[in-house]
Amino acid sequence: MPINLPSNQIKLTNVSIVRYKKGGKRFEIACYKNKVQEWRTGVETNLDDVMQIENIFVNVSKGELAKHQDLQKSFGTTETDVIVKEILKKGELQVGEKERDHDLSSIRREIATLVAEKCVDPSTQRPYPVGIIEKALTEAGFSVRPGKNAKSQVGECIKLLQTDSTLPIQRARMRVKVGVNVEEGEVRSKLVEKVLAGAEKVENEEKTAASWEAVMLIDPGQFRIINDLLQKECKGRGRLETMSFAATASS
Repeated sequence: MPINLPSNQIKLTNVSIVRYKKGGKRFEIACYKNKVQEWRTGVETNLDDVMQIENIFVNVSKGELAKHQDLQKSFGTTETDVIVKEILKKGELQVGEKERDHDLSSIRREIATLVAEKCVDPSTQRPYPVGIIEKALTEAGFSVRPGKNAKSQVGECIKLLQTDSTLPIQRARMRVKVGVNVEEGEVRSKLVEKVLAGAEKVENEEKTAASWEAVMLIDPGQFRIINDLLQKECKGRGRLETMSFAATASS
């Protein structure tokens, strides 16, 4: 809905309102859509490109400007740029109902996409289409948590699908070959123990006096962990190779 300012009839469309309470008063600023987050992450640094109108309001929707004495009392200054920067940094971004619904729908779609990338149909060992995952989420009664990003909700979502939906679903596992060229000893034993801790299944293991090698199934999230471990402790004498993805039943 356009926001009308009766004093000068300026119409603010696609407005993002940032609200901040200080000194017992409420203050609002009108910003361009999506620019608030860009400012907070440092992508945008020009206030003129963030602000739709260079005023500080008590209520943007009604066009009610904040009084100078209230600004001075609450912020210790009436300098607009100083106050705006504090509101941008500390204020709460107001999101309309339609925008909130759109955001939740986008996160839900992103979650379904991530689940489709990580899981498979156990009978075919192929990933499900995203649309099938979305229907299963509805069946399982999954609700997006607005305060969390999509990636952080995937694990919980997969567990819910496995327990509360009729969709047969299993995590896809990565088959890797790990090699350590370190002579037998306490150092190698501890390193091998750490590597095996990241495996869900060891398919093959070979040992010699000078090396150790294994083919394992791991969660894809373990790949970076094992790789970092080898780089840190093997000093060029370790290797990690991706062989394939395989469907295995989750424990």
